[in-house]
Amino acid sequence: MLTSSLPDHLKSSFSNMERVMVSIKIVFSFILLLSVSAFFTSCASETGGAEYKTADNRLKVVATTSMIADAVLEIAGDSVSLYSMMGPGVDPHLYKATKSDIDKISEAELILYNGLNLEAKVTDIFARMSSIKQTAAVAETIADSLLRYPSAFKGHPDPHVWFDVSMWRTVVNEIAAELCLADPKNEEYYKKNLNDYLDSLDVLNLWVKEQIESIADDQRVMVTAHDAFGYFGLAYDMEVLGVQGISTVTEAGLYDITKMIDLLTERKIKAVFAESSVSPKAIESVVEGCQARGHNIRIGGTLFSDAMGTKGTSEDNFLGMVRYNINTIVNALKYGKEYERASSH
Repeated sequence: MLTSSLPDHLKSSFSNMERVMVSIKIVFSFILLLSVSAFFTSCASETGGAEYKTADNRLKVVATTSMIADAVLEIAGDSVSLYSMMGPGVDPHLYKATKSDIDKISEAELILYNGLNLEAKVTDIFARMSSIKQTAAVAETIADSLLRYPSAFKGHPDPHVWFDVSMWRTVVNEIAAELCLADPKNEEYYKKNLNDYLDSLDVLNLWVKEQIESIADDQRVMVTAHDAFGYFGLAYDMEVLGVQGISTVTEAGLYDITKMIDLLTERKIKAVFAESSVSPKAIESVVEGCQARGHNIRIGGTLFSDAMGTKGTSEDNFLGMVRYNINTIVNALKYGKEYERASSH
């Protein structure tokens, strides 16, 4: 070393200096290593690197509504890691994404949302995501000629397509197609489950028709808080009226409520219906107004409209939700009594 040719009194000083220089190099190298590690960790989280999938390598799926999430589970079961943004009682028209939602969306490999302006306040997020990962508005695969365009919705279609079970069948097919595209190794499994589920939907559709046909023609009028059941009315030959429009963004006004009171009193309709994800104030005002005029009308029950039931009840899945709604409608309009809901499966 260089210090070997130096006088003894200088060797000690240079040895100390060498030790300091080595220490500085070690510290600098450590800092550099941390910086590089942080950089690559950041890149991995932004571009979908090694930590993109779950530990068991399942497909990571985000679904907005509980109806879409339920279809994913029917088709894919435990072969996917599913995050559902909107739970029981949540109104998708008013829903805003949470931090947890954003985190899950950024990690997802497949994003499924209804579209047709249902999730109006989060649609921009999905539009941005569609340029970097598989994202599908599953209800927008329905032929435009089959969609309703009520004047109150200002050029937008009615997004509540799941209330026509045969129309929802089309959406379920699209959900399966997106799963197969994202996870081709499980395609055979998904298709088998899809066929079984479609059979269940066909049976349900026939049952709904039979039940609604059992209601007298003059009582086949369904009044709800907002106009979510338009496709239901068209599919099953029932007059459907909402106190307020398709969206829940604006509340029903005095004119809307008075007009509904006039109609119900004149036609002697037995019952109206609240909704699980919408404030009951407008419906309660209608009932009070009818009773003040001497027409004995009641709230026939609470229907599930924009979200399914609480986990652990018979309405926490699409098939059960539809059956509950139909039983509630038939009991109220045909028999004038409230349907006793099941508390569990």
